[in-house]
Amino acid sequence: MTDKPEFFDEMTGSGDTPRAPYAEYHRWFEGEDIARLRHKSNEAETFFRRTGITFNVYGQAEADERLIPFDIVPRIISGREWSRLARGIEQRVRAINAFLYDIYHRQEILRAGRVPPELIARNEAFLPQMIGVNPPGGVYTHIVGTDLVRTGEDEVYVLEDNARTPSGVSYMLENRETMLQMFPELFSKVRVQQVSDYPARLRRSLAASAPPACSGKPVVAVLTPGIHNSAYFEHSFLADQMGGELVEGSDLRVVDGRIAMRTTRGYKAIDVLYRRVDDEYLDPLVFNPASMLGVPGIMDVYRSGGITIANAPGTGISDDKAIYSYMPDIVEFYTGEKAILKNVPTWRCSDGDSLKYVLDNLAELVVKEVHGSGGYGMLVGPAASKKELAAFRAKLEAKPGNYIAQPTLSLSTVPILTKAGLAPRHVDLRPYVLVSPDKIDLVPGGLTRVALKQGSLVVNSSQGGGTKDTWVLEE
Repeated sequence: MTDKPEFFDEMTGSGDTPRAPYAEYHRWFEGEDIARLRHKSNEAETFFRRTGITFNVYGQAEADERLIPFDIVPRIISGREWSRLARGIEQRVRAINAFLYDIYHRQEILRAGRVPPELIARNEAFLPQMIGVNPPGGVYTHIVGTDLVRTGEDEVYVLEDNARTPSGVSYMLENRETMLQMFPELFSKVRVQQVSDYPARLRRSLAASAPPACSGKPVVAVLTPGIHNSAYFEHSFLADQMGGELVEGSDLRVVDGRIAMRTTRGYKAIDVLYRRVDDEYLDPLVFNPASMLGVPGIMDVYRSGGITIANAPGTGISDDKAIYSYMPDIVEFYTGEKAILKNVPTWRCSDGDSLKYVLDNLAELVVKEVHGSGGYGMLVGPAASKKELAAFRAKLEAKPGNYIAQPTLSLSTVPILTKAGLAPRHVDLRPYVLVSPDKIDLVPGGLTRVALKQGSLVVNSSQGGGTKDTWVLEE
């Protein structure tokens, strides 16, 4: 590599010899011409641009449409490493689903004093309208994306949970398709578990969560806010790949106690709605009355068992970063087991002593908004200027309950292809989990996001990050 890694490097570990998962790939790479690989990288970019794999960045007068950079060096995980991750993720997802059921019913975890009641009562993601509602099959979190970071050979942390509307799975699929097209010979040398069947698995999982009113083969649809949404490509991609309908709120209405979509033959009832519309806009009769994105009356149909909404309204509270800090307790409370995957140590700035520590050590910490996402509204202390530190200090002092803080982790690195050869860059991983009433299905891989700037720890595409294909090896 051109840069000597200062962190745990997943290809070489702490030395110069490739680790076992990368051995076969490394042998192949050593025999390749760098010029050819750079040409292949340009081909991949052309493919992404032609396919229309873009995302929108907001904050300008108009959304700025960008191509997500793709790096052709795969991130490789052994079958043994994946098995351990899978056990930890499944345990965590079960606990999250049980937690959501509990807080919208008897709230036993609050009575037991394991989670402060005010974290629920004052949380904007908590929906009182969901109290006592039983989602079909008891499933709240049909699709979950759990963000993981690695700091050593056997050190993995959960960075955050994404149970509201986890995005990015289309990039996981397109990354693999691109690699298969660019380097078919590689897949005959390295035995990689497939991810291409994700859409079929998604459809099966959603269909298995059909509501009581369903008769016959479940009708599945994806609800999108429309073409101007940053993830519209993914909405249309998933609907097409799993053989579902892509609908907007204006296509839907309540007909005979069901949610029905407009077709050329009249209205047809939908059984499962994979919604990519936020809670606030889902039903203007219940939430935001100005919403044009949802369906008036859908919550009444939902409560009566006439439709499955995936993910269930109100799941966003489990994404809250203040709730995250209690996840080890939540896992133990509902499973009776210690959490397999560790949380990042977290200071809750709503606590006076914690706030003092954070303010005294701001330059060494990462500070995040409890409801934030996408890398927005966060401070990476070691990379911040004095002006940025001072501005964030004022925010913390004004509204401490809006923030949590964490140490700056030594995120693992994975090689990317540069003009000079391979160079290490920091990565995270978002595996995707499908939950139905009788099964938790974990896709072997996920979305690896990579910070393309040397030294950067921010991997979000909205902040200049890119993606990689993630290989989980056969046992």
